Amino acid sequence: MPWKDNYTTSDEVGIRDHEISWPLGQQMALGLTVNLNPAAAGKGITKKDLAYPTWHFGMHEGLDAFLSLFARLSIRATFAVPALVAEAFAPRIRQIAEAGHEIAAQGLIGEDPSLMQPGQEAALIGKATEILTRITGAAPKGWFALPRPDDAFATGTVTDDTVRLLRHAGYTYYGNGMADDAPYWWVTDASRAQSLLALPYYYHFDDTFFLMFPREGTGLERPVALLRNWHAEFGAQYRRGRYFNLCVSPARSGWAHRLDNLASFLTEAMEYPGVWAATGTEIAAHWQQHYPSESQLNLEPSIWRDYADSLS
Repeated sequence: MPWKDNYTTSDEVGIRDHEISWPLGQQMALGLTVNLNPAAAGKGITKKDLAYPTWHFGMHEGLDAFLSLFARLSIRATFAVPALVAEAFAPRIRQIAEAGHEIAAQGLIGEDPSLMQPGQEAALIGKATEILTRITGAAPKGWFALPRPDDAFATGTVTDDTVRLLRHAGYTYYGNGMADDAPYWWVTDASRAQSLLALPYYYHFDDTFFLMFPREGTGLERPVALLRNWHAEFGAQYRRGRYFNLCVSPARSGWAHRLDNLASFLTEAMEYPGVWAATGTEIAAHWQQHYPSESQLNLEPSIWRDYADSLS
């Protein structure tokens, strides 16, 4: 369809249910993102963030509980990790990778790139990539910009250059796209049809906004609503044969009844026949092979025009 400059990130043509297929005839894909970013705001991780007792619980008892649960259910998760966290907890990050999970990038200090000075973002991406590669022994293939509790928007923040820079840096997917409920191609240059694969994310399925939100001590906890959202969306996507992603943190969902909710949901989900629980890289590789941008993007010349009194 016609491209809208400065307005859309994809061609806005969603893939139909019957056109989607998963490996070995599986019914649907299940993505599990584990958020290891303790930053409360867009400026990124601070000493105060690292000092919270719940953060330390999350990186020890909470993470142990997560890894045990995932192993029991044979689920490979994607851990979205700021480079600072990877350096500070290098043995834990290696342990996660050695258990078969994916280590994806989430900035240098879990920051909002739109708050940086122009021209700084490429260097930030390069530095974060170098640190994660050094610690894990493999370059990260996925990049996440997950929202923080005090962000102005619940979508995660990127700049006009972020996805283009990730493409040039060798990343194969962006982890929290919101333009579709199946993987889709995020266009970085419409004139040359250049793009990067984006995997779906939605904040209705992210424990950040349901467990001690917006910050600790408020008592605003809605675990039942979060569990209800997971069940409803999983059921709908399973019937349609599409994709469902949930996002959790061991500092939030690693506690007692919250862990019980996560365990009960994942246990039930994995009992459904044909659920492919895979990492972001595995899902991206399947999509790139079977639904490449060359055949999926349908870009036409832009009809979008700005005028003197335009609000765009």
